[in-house]
Amino acid sequence: MRADLLKKELNIFTFGDLLEHFPFRHIDRTKVNQVSEMTAETDFAQVAGVLLSFEIIGQRAGKRLVAQFKDKTGILELTWFQGLNWVQKLLEPGRSYLVFGRVGFFNGKPQMVHPELELLVPDQPVGKNFLEPVYSTTEKLRARGLGGRQIGKLTQVLLAQVREKDIEENIPGALLQQLKLEGRYKAFQQIHFPQSEEEYLRAVKRLKFEELFLAQVRMNLLRSQRHRFSRGVLFEKVGDFFNDCYKNHLPFELTGAQKRVIREIRADTATGKQMNRLLQGDVGSGKTIVAVLTMLLAVDNGFQACLMAPTEILARQHYQSVGALLEKIGVPVKLLTGSVKSAERKKILQELSTGELKILLGTHAVIEEVVQFKNLGLVIIDEQHRFGVEQRARLWKKAETPPHMLVMTATPIPRTLAMTAYGDLDYSVIDELPPGRQPVTTVHRYESQRSRVMDFIRSEIAKGRQVYIIFPLIEESAKMDYENLMKGYENVKAYFPEPGYWISMVHGKQPAEQKELNMKRFVEQDTQIMVSTTVIEVGVNVPNASVMVIESAEKFGLSQLHQLRGRVGRGAEKSYCVLLTGSKLGNDARERIHIMTSTNNGFEIAEKDLELRGPGEIEGTRQSGALNFRLASIVQDRDLLEIAGKMAVSLLEKDPDLVSAENLQLKKFLHYRKGPVQWSKIA
Repeated sequence: MRADLLKKELNIFTFGDLLEHFPFRHIDRTKVNQVSEMTAETDFAQVAGVLLSFEIIGQRAGKRLVAQFKDKTGILELTWFQGLNWVQKLLEPGRSYLVFGRVGFFNGKPQMVHPELELLVPDQPVGKNFLEPVYSTTEKLRARGLGGRQIGKLTQVLLAQVREKDIEENIPGALLQQLKLEGRYKAFQQIHFPQSEEEYLRAVKRLKFEELFLAQVRMNLLRSQRHRFSRGVLFEKVGDFFNDCYKNHLPFELTGAQKRVIREIRADTATGKQMNRLLQGDVGSGKTIVAVLTMLLAVDNGFQACLMAPTEILARQHYQSVGALLEKIGVPVKLLTGSVKSAERKKILQELSTGELKILLGTHAVIEEVVQFKNLGLVIIDEQHRFGVEQRARLWKKAETPPHMLVMTATPIPRTLAMTAYGDLDYSVIDELPPGRQPVTTVHRYESQRSRVMDFIRSEIAKGRQVYIIFPLIEESAKMDYENLMKGYENVKAYFPEPGYWISMVHGKQPAEQKELNMKRFVEQDTQIMVSTTVIEVGVNVPNASVMVIESAEKFGLSQLHQLRGRVGRGAEKSYCVLLTGSKLGNDARERIHIMTSTNNGFEIAEKDLELRGPGEIEGTRQSGALNFRLASIVQDRDLLEIAGKMAVSLLEKDPDLVSAENLQLKKFLHYRKGPVQWSKIA
């Protein structure tokens, strides 16, 4: 029964699972504290002193044993509610004891409830010679006698019976020596029951490295196997469509970063292996042009290409910009979304199946079963974190030979996260902004300065510019004192009355047609102000918009604030982002605002976001299991991760199939620990 509870509550099925249920901290039993040192911050303490007296207080359910215990600095009260008869036999007033337990205060005086107690023998050193582990447990387990201490005792009994051959090494010996790491058997002993803090830290370093190194080896094995064995369509040449567009029709000179990425894609698609590349670039860095040229590469080689975007607004915008460019060079492009009428849809499906239609842009509608291509050679997914892996897989399966995959994100991914969550993909970075783009000036203003912000907006509109005003909520929340969108809209109208000013409003609950119409009016400059929730966050491109006001900015995460700021500064004019907040800000919110006003670099912001929020919230829909570490943290252990990554790459360069004698144990361990299907192979 208790075994079943361990399985259910802590996922402990085997002895191995128990050994990997690591203590989350240790209590230093080597130190003897004094009563006078105890404060409300003191957690556990160990005190040597004399038992003065004890008595039984209360009746039946309220019955307890209370003892007065004294060291040379003060008096400590000891209390027991259970096992009173047994405890009484241990107590002898006037004798010296060593007591250990959690410290609390009652009526301003220090006390311990249910402390451990042992007699002090004259001339024997005081204090334990080890660090006592503290294990996580649950209320259900505690009720069945499996609290943290009992789990510790189980682990101690298990470790006493385990021999070195039972905990096999999984890191090559040469690597352990090079990095001066503990052996695996010793590390398990020391992480549970270390004799000193130094011993514990050595064990933790070894086991953290193991987690990071194994993850890197797994990822790099997948990448290596894809490079060596995967089948892909062959783009043999750079043809007329690509060259015509590149030489005669690009709206601006490509940056060095864009050219580098196109060379990387060109090299990938010419190998006959499937490309699986992640393209990350900051807001406005020019990923779309790279996508267009990659699609033309496919068309030049006789294949079809498909680009999938997460929203109809973004898909339509791609269609307008990409379609206009490709029309000039005679490449047919169509848009497929949920709102495309049935007659037009039928025509698109027909042209796709015959191969007459070369490039399809669309939303989730493109992954429907009825959408069939003649020879799909390239799939591009924009804002890839918005799609689940299985959705992406459905596109991948629309061709007999797997098409090349290019997944794009405007959310910069910190290097450490890219190494662990996306290490099996090849990834490219566009880290330059196109020429002529000015950095957006970001300022923080409090609610009390609202009228000054509105005056500034008025002055920008007078110059012919447009303005976004973004709200975090659409419906009134009883718990939070924020203006909702509708109230905000009325407030903005009061500052900017018609007919002098015209305002569009967009939010998630509007019908698609109304949303489209309101967006269109703003894009075509029929309205000067767009009041919106974050539905405009991704991809909306209005070069004439020069001001982004974010209401209740303290409610937004760093990544979201950066994405919203990226909606302005897309033209040649000077642009501004105003973060409006209440007067009371928490430390995290204050830190986010400070970061936003001090840098425009999306990669710096992503690193800070990772530090503030941790990887779990940032990785989005990536389901690789690459971040499920028990000990390691890709934020705190960045240096160790870098070393593990380099070591994994070096090892696989020398022995790509892990067949050498020194790597066989590693291969065996990886095979034993093999997880579920790796969706990452399909981006």
